[in-house]
Amino acid sequence: MADAEQHRDFLVAQDVIARNDIALVSPDMPLRANLSVLDNIALIPQYRSNLAYAKAADQAWDLLVAAGYQDCHAKRDPDLDHAERCVAKLLRAAIGHPPIILLDRPAMLLPDTHYPPFLFKLLHKLAAELSDCWIVDYQWNQALYPAEYLAPKTSPSS
Repeated sequence: MADAEQHRDFLVAQDVIARNDIALVSPDMPLRANLSVLDNIALIPQYRSNLAYAKAADQAWDLLVAAGYQDCHAKRDPDLDHAERCVAKLLRAAIGHPPIILLDRPAMLLPDTHYPPFLFKLLHKLAAELSDCWIVDYQWNQALYPAEYLAPKTSPSS
């Protein structure tokens, strides 16, 4: 995206908020501060599928193990570093098995991390759990990503 206005226009064009086939990972969508990382992730299948807490927590734990972040399972949002918070948000999106996960402005999610290698390593670890993951970033960062991670310029057919 060239600027913030183009970014907003893109999200509106993708109809990200209203579509059930896109899960958004964004600096603008916080974790629930009163819940642990495990509970933040488990909340999605509890809410969407009326899954019992024990089963939802097992699914969340499996994702944390796959990502290699099980050590932060009991932390709450204020105690997380940027990488842990980003992983928690990504896993919260992934647990619903959406066809598309839209990772919005990763530099804002990971301000103290060289984020392209971090994201590629994380996405590789989670490849079995993710269908499709698009990265939306500013135009000047496009060279940081292989083409398969960049969101299409036009909206997918609805």
